[in-house]
Amino acid sequence: QVKGPSIGLLGFSKGGDLCLSMASFLKGITATVLINACVANTITPLHYKDMIIPKLVDDLGKVKITKSGFLTFMDTWSNPLEERNHQSLIPLEKAQGPFLFIVGMDDQNWKSEFYAQIASERLQAHGKERPQIICYPETGHCIDPPYFPPSRASVHAVLGETVFYGGEPKAHSKAQVDAWQQIQTFFRKHLNGKKCVKHSKI
Repeated sequence: QVKGPSIGLLGFSKGGDLCLSMASFLKGITATVLINACVANTITPLHYKDMIIPKLVDDLGKVKITKSGFLTFMDTWSNPLEERNHQSLIPLEKAQGPFLFIVGMDDQNWKSEFYAQIASERLQAHGKERPQIICYPETGHCIDPPYFPPSRASVHAVLGETVFYGGEPKAHSKAQVDAWQQIQTFFRKHLNGKKCVKHSKI
């Protein structure tokens, strides 16, 4: 829902690094929520005006296969802090508004907790406010709105292969309920100036 003048962004997975880029380069972004996202540009180069941010180096030879025959990609991504990846890092310190990182600690696609810590250290190194980071144990990659069945594995839309996302059903379901409330509270505070949040009626 866009009311203006404040704008909030919510990004998940690859959408997360796109939202980080938007918050870093576009004006008027007041608050940004990232769900299991990377702090570097991933998958494909990002073009903005006369600038190109290269993709984070990956190695598909490091894809692992679970006992059930599902793919996991967590080890395919190189460290964003390595010198060869410095240009792929998104300059989130240029953002005008605060960040909330939602992290599934059993995410089998990204090293989400590691990326959130990189963001925190980078922001503080530039004299910016430390981001809010909420970590959920036994929670996988796909943190959906509450009461959606936990998505532990599915056929990837691009790859056409079954990908394992991680997460234990009970813990993941509880995380989805809490994260939904945390996200609303964050947006209401930074977009509307309100700290209270109405509970979802889903």
